[in-house]
Amino acid sequence: MLYHETIRIPQERVGVLVGRDGRVKRRIEKLTNTDLEIDSEGTVTITNPEKSENPVLAWKARNIVRAIARGFSPKRALSLIDDDAQLVIVSLKDAVGSSPSQIQRVAGRIIGERGRTRRVIEEITETKVSVYGKTVSIIGVPPGLDFARRAIDMLITGAPHSAVYTRLESMRREMNRMRAELWEEHPE
Repeated sequence: MLYHETIRIPQERVGVLVGRDGRVKRRIEKLTNTDLEIDSEGTVTITNPEKSENPVLAWKARNIVRAIARGFSPKRALSLIDDDAQLVIVSLKDAVGSSPSQIQRVAGRIIGERGRTRRVIEEITETKVSVYGKTVSIIGVPPGLDFARRAIDMLITGAPHSAVYTRLESMRREMNRMRAELWEEHPE
């Protein structure tokens, strides 16, 4: 089955997607068995050959492109090649309205002073977080992905940072408990 999709990315992210001498583009194409056509305006066309054994790889290519478009480095975006990894994009505009000052204020709350809040979210939930333009994007695997989303939602709705950090600590304990149970069921 042939997969063909065209998406738009911010023009200033085209160079990151292509990479020096086309390296990033070629790496995505090789890992996902797709062809990427990228123009200087930010139009990206993703296709896969008709004889592709794994059509899911085209979806992975789409998510990698979207992650780079939302501010992730190519290295971080390429983690989406993992079968369990997912990309979640949260629209700040949908959450707080279109006022640039409101969007900027909420983005600042999520990033935190010198990046501390974003770093704490990433470390505790084992995810990657990018605040870019009017969006916050998360790359991760459940349950960490869900926990990161909840922490970000709390920050968007105005919860104090201390409450978010406390909630994240309980989320960390929950993740560790879930891992321990899984390990007991399937020791390897």
